[in-house]
Amino acid sequence: MVQSIIANKANRLFLILGGFFIANALIAEIIGVKIFSLEQTLGLAPLSLRIMGNELSFNLTAGVLLWPVVFIMTDLINEYYGTRGVRFLSWLTAGLIAFAFIIFMGAIRLSPAAFFLTSKQGSGVPDMQLAYASVLGQGGFIIVGSLTAFLLGQLVDVLVFHRIKKLTGEKHIWLRATGSTLVSQFLDSFVVLFIAFYIGTRANAQPGDFEWPFSLFIAVGIVNYCYKFMVALLLTPVIYWVHGWIERYLGHDLAASMKKEAMLS
Repeated sequence: MVQSIIANKANRLFLILGGFFIANALIAEIIGVKIFSLEQTLGLAPLSLRIMGNELSFNLTAGVLLWPVVFIMTDLINEYYGTRGVRFLSWLTAGLIAFAFIIFMGAIRLSPAAFFLTSKQGSGVPDMQLAYASVLGQGGFIIVGSLTAFLLGQLVDVLVFHRIKKLTGEKHIWLRATGSTLVSQFLDSFVVLFIAFYIGTRANAQPGDFEWPFSLFIAVGIVNYCYKFMVALLLTPVIYWVHGWIERYLGHDLAASMKKEAMLS
């Protein structure tokens, strides 16, 4: 039974695409605690962007490296498995991310061994338990904001993708894939910042703590979206390459049948 399921090309492709989809989303959530300088990573001097009274450069969460890939996988799954396939994987991914953070919270609360605390002092980490908790113990508002933005972005991506495909048919793959990604990434960029930082810093603020002003929330959202916009455009050729590989793997007849059924769903 299992062998017959895996032998089916359509099932195998769904497992491959779904596996990459879930893995990229989960990894993006975990690595997203790091803020990096895009300009310095590329060997450039940081830009000085003046937006709504805030001076910013491209300081981004490491998670943005993978989120564009997640939305491309969304479009590929949408193309061949329709809205039901995307929604199933989206809810499954959100549940697995929530489960992962519950496990992280439990692991953080385990009493550390004495030698573990000082095991990396020579590498410049005086307290491994504190480092472990700082990396894996994201705040509740960050988790809620990230999951809300992810699910909302996925649902909007599906809707825009199918609206464009109904208008253009099988032509203009770049328009439905890149167009739907640009719309969904716009929502994703601002929703996660609004919940995680604009609301989150106010809900947990203590006297003297920094609270995000609305102008900073908008400014950072614009910078993040500009990056995602550029990456989505740069990845357009990759979409065509992956589409070509899938068409060759499935064969013309099976691919055409799956795309027709996906539109009907």
